Amino acid sequence: MIKQQASNEVIGLVQWTRVDLEMAEQSEQVLLKLNEEGYDAFWVGGCVRDELLGRNVDDMDITTSASPEQVMELFADCIPTGLQHGTVTVRSGGYYFEVTTFRTESEYKDNRRPSEVQFVKDIKEDLQRRDFTMNALAMDRRGTIVDPFGGQQDIREERVRCVGAASERFGEDALRMLRCVRFASVFDFKIAYNTWKGLVRQRDLLQHIAMERVRTEMVKMMAGPHPLRGLELLLRSKTLEYIKAPVQGSRFNRNLLPQIGNLTDDDVLLRWSLLLIAGQYKKDEADALLRKWTFSNDDRMRITGVLQVEELMKTVVQNHKDQVLLRSEWIVAVLTCGRQAAADWLKIQPLLPVGNLHSASAEESYQAILANAAEWSRSMPVHELKDLHITGENVLGLLQRKGGPWLGQLMKHLLRETAIGNIANQPEALTAEVKRVAADDQT
Repeated sequence: MIKQQASNEVIGLVQWTRVDLEMAEQSEQVLLKLNEEGYDAFWVGGCVRDELLGRNVDDMDITTSASPEQVMELFADCIPTGLQHGTVTVRSGGYYFEVTTFRTESEYKDNRRPSEVQFVKDIKEDLQRRDFTMNALAMDRRGTIVDPFGGQQDIREERVRCVGAASERFGEDALRMLRCVRFASVFDFKIAYNTWKGLVRQRDLLQHIAMERVRTEMVKMMAGPHPLRGLELLLRSKTLEYIKAPVQGSRFNRNLLPQIGNLTDDDVLLRWSLLLIAGQYKKDEADALLRKWTFSNDDRMRITGVLQVEELMKTVVQNHKDQVLLRSEWIVAVLTCGRQAAADWLKIQPLLPVGNLHSASAEESYQAILANAAEWSRSMPVHELKDLHITGENVLGLLQRKGGPWLGQLMKHLLRETAIGNIANQPEALTAEVKRVAADDQT
């Protein structure tokens, strides 16, 4: 709803369609206050781009001719988040907005950070420093869009294009090459010829970029609606062969990669598991790579857990076991890898090719596991040592022995046998098994 201000300035002229209305109004109040004091002010970058694309807008950045000090004088509730780069975070109505002074940048360090910024008064000079034309867009309170580099046309024609010379933009910050691929992937856009040529020519600059920043771009791409599009571009450009923790594109099964698109963005970690399987990574090699890529412990374990189950099951089916033994082996795998890993493995199996099991009996065992594994998992009475109705302390008291490695081995034996169903999870049955094992050890 349009509101009338005491100054007779009208706000609400821009009809945002993909923004939380309260956030839009609060950001407009910030622009209005800057305008009332005689400063130019615009929404800039991603919020303008996403509104034009019909995508949800999550934050609204603002750029202004006011200096950081002038912004802080105008707004009592603000945080000097990056004064050296001209950025002040302004809080309005519970929302936070980054307000950055028009600036130019020069002399980038390590192909990623400007060593010097200069504040300017012209919005077009500010937009000239930005990475891609679709991001070099600004809009004032009346809805007038400043677009000196043809960003709107590139959006209409579904194209990612550098502002000015690609060699300059990628030379300033090499991470922009991965951002270029990410935007093309998420939006399902093509990459302009000269931008693509510049990316391939300067890909070796990625060796200067921290893996944490690389991971951030890759995670956003893999979580997007068109991950295969991005993967194809990365493999074609061989970009990932030049990062600090490189990945060779030749190792990937190109026939398997398209299956990644059949996993929804709710299963984004499974997309990573399937990607690593397509790259023929074993669990330990994948774990080492994800560590270098700075994945969190939880995400790394979730991703590699699937690979661990895959390795165990390939070994199991080659032994051509009957269903009783297959069930026992599956339960051991669940105990070893965890319930989540087992469930994840079952979820991606329909996407994996069959036919590399080398024998009809192995194929039969594999199909038996797929058909029965979910029920076998549900039949397990225990999953962890804490589920047992006996404790390590009970065992020590029962046998009158001091603790040692033997105790851990015995407890794992009890867990395995109870999970399979060979022993009831009752104190009497567990005590009897402890005594039997102890007696066997003494003979």
